[in-house]
Amino acid sequence: MKVIVTENYEEMSEKAAQIIIDIVKNNPNAILGLATGSSPVGTYQNMIKDHKENGTSYKNVKTVNLDEYVGLTADHDQSYAYFMRANLFDGLDIDLKNTNLPCGSAPDAKKECDRYNALLETMKQDVQVLGIGSNGHIGFNEPDTPFDSVTHLVDLTENTIKDNSRMFASIDDVPRQALSMGIKNIMQAKSIVMVVSGKNKAKAVYGMVKGEITPACPASVLQLHPFVTVVCDKEAASLL
Repeated sequence: MKVIVTENYEEMSEKAAQIIIDIVKNNPNAILGLATGSSPVGTYQNMIKDHKENGTSYKNVKTVNLDEYVGLTADHDQSYAYFMRANLFDGLDIDLKNTNLPCGSAPDAKKECDRYNALLETMKQDVQVLGIGSNGHIGFNEPDTPFDSVTHLVDLTENTIKDNSRMFASIDDVPRQALSMGIKNIMQAKSIVMVVSGKNKAKAVYGMVKGEITPACPASVLQLHPFVTVVCDKEAASLL
C-alpha cells in the first residue's frame, strides 16, 4: 500500500486525478470504478479541467459506481446517479450509456443486486476510486461486512446516516438503505485509489493502513490488495 501525504484537499485532489488521467491516457477503453461523497469531488473537478484543457477523452471509457441509495430515482437530486452527472459526467465527453450504477428504485433489490454482480463480472475495474467513512467503511460496506461479500442491500448505520445528513435538508430525509458493491467486488479492481481528507478520518486511516486486518474496519482489507494508493492530506494522515 502506497501512501501519499499532501498539504491539503486541493493537492490531494490533483494527485489523485493525475493517477486516473494517466490510466485513461494509457488505456482509452479503461473501466473506471467511481465513488460519490465529498472526498472525490475535487478529483473529479481536476479530471474535467484536464479534459477541457488537454483533451483527455472519455469517449470509450466505461464506468461502474460503488453504490446507490434505495428509494431514490436517478433524477432525484440526492441520488448518486444525479451526483455523478453533476460532478463528473456532464463535464466529460463520456457516453452516458457507458456509465453504470445500481438502480436504487428497482422494485426487487435482490434481483438488482444479482444484475449488478453479473455486470461487474464482465467489467473488472482498471482503477477503483474509494473514500473512507469515519468508521472505516468503504462503499456502504459497514463494519463487520464479510470480506467475501458481493453487491448487497445494506441497512445504513446511524453513524453513516449522520455523516450523510449534511447533504439533505433534514436527517429524516436520508435513506436508511443502500445498494452497495461488496468488498469482493472492490478487491477485484486492478488498482485502487483512496482519497481521504480531514482529521475526522485519521483514526479510520490508521486502521486501514496499520491496523489489524479485520471486518471491524472494512478498509483494512485493502492491505491485502497489491496495488493500492492512498492519497490523503496531512490531517487525515496525522496518526500514521
